[in-house]
Amino acid sequence: MGLKRRNKVSAEFSMSSLTDIIFLLLIFFILTSTLVSPNALNLKLPSSSATTVAPSSIPVSITRKGEWYVDGRKLSSSGKLSSAVRQRIKQEGKSRKDITLTIVAERGVPIENVVKVMDLALSLRVNAILATDPAK
Repeated sequence: MGLKRRNKVSAEFSMSSLTDIIFLLLIFFILTSTLVSPNALNLKLPSSSATTVAPSSIPVSITRKGEWYVDGRKLSSSGKLSSAVRQRIKQEGKSRKDITLTIVAERGVPIENVVKVMDLALSLRVNAILATDPAK
């Protein structure tokens, strides 16, 4: 009497390897999120080792003495910055997405002045970049 054994294929799925992978991903994201601190300001301006060169449409310069320049023209006060930049944007004749406001701040300029220009760029919906010197 020859009885045949029936080989049944198990339809089970092993979850242990999947839980290990999820646990490792969780540890990775926890560690990397603690290393990134978006609110920290480590300001050692204006030197940089970056080599990115962006096209500049409107340069805004700020000196340590509190002098403001838009496209090389001296402004009598920082209050006239907004009107001077708006006038310069109209002269460009480009779409606001294509206009870049370059902030050229001398070393030692109060950060409030730089933030003022960045807020102006945000309110006018133009791009803003900070110009730096190459690191030595």
